[in-house]
Amino acid sequence: MSDLSVLYDAPGPRAKARNILYSVVFLLLLALALWWALDTMADKKQLEAAKWKPFVADGRVWTTYLIPGLLNTLKAAALSIVIALPLGALFGLARLSDHRWVRVPAGAVVEFFRAIPVLLMMFFANAAYAQFTDLSSDVRPLYAVVTGLVLYNASVIAEIVRAGILSLPAGQTDAAKAIGMRKGQIMFYVLLPQAVTAMLPALVSQLVVIVKDTALGGALLGYMELLSQVRVITANYGANTIAAFTVIALIFIVLNFLLTSFASWLEGRLRRGKRSTGAVLHGGGETEMEFDEPHVEPHARK
Repeated sequence: MSDLSVLYDAPGPRAKARNILYSVVFLLLLALALWWALDTMADKKQLEAAKWKPFVADGRVWTTYLIPGLLNTLKAAALSIVIALPLGALFGLARLSDHRWVRVPAGAVVEFFRAIPVLLMMFFANAAYAQFTDLSSDVRPLYAVVTGLVLYNASVIAEIVRAGILSLPAGQTDAAKAIGMRKGQIMFYVLLPQAVTAMLPALVSQLVVIVKDTALGGALLGYMELLSQVRVITANYGANTIAAFTVIALIFIVLNFLLTSFASWLEGRLRRGKRSTGAVLHGGGETEMEFDEPHVEPHARK
């Protein structure tokens, strides 16, 4: 019996037959939907070679539209990530504070910005910059996009940090207190290093959301990010909307795949690093602790 068999009842012959039938029906419906979509696009002449040819035969599509749009997407996403990560971590730690005057305002800020859609925050930020600052209309959309992404995603990251720390066993804190560590030392030397590995998948998912949500700035504020380039491409290359959307979707897939791959590599390295060594904190600082094999008396060996 496998370890997984204790978690659920193994399907019998009838259940297996039903599962196979459901799978076949689902695949048939999926194939029909795909055929209908392709047939509709063919009727609209969106599958003609001329619609796709500019992306492989005309380098100006890339140098004039796609690459500048991708750079603007990366700029807005990078600025948002660099600001939102430390800000979210700060508010997440503040929500765990023992002081009510720190914990309650931090919780109110997090819940407030987490409840507002990103699109609304971008809109209000753009209106505020136009009303109260001297920012030019050329850079104002970038500031508004970054502001909206930072406010929303920092509040979500704060909850991820708080949940990651609270998920650790209470014995970690009790053991640290027993050896005389202060609250700050417990948080930064015991809890946070362990919580980072547990939080990493959720953090990466939120970073992917940041990259994709930059497209909201193009839809609302006219920020010339990657997805907004569809309008100018279709205007200059014969209404090839499906081809432009397909190519841009593939670029987003590759971009997010690289991000998640890097995060998986980083997570694996962190886990291997924690298995290799330990650290002991004392009054003089942090030192590495080596683990020797236990000594076994000769007469105890078989």
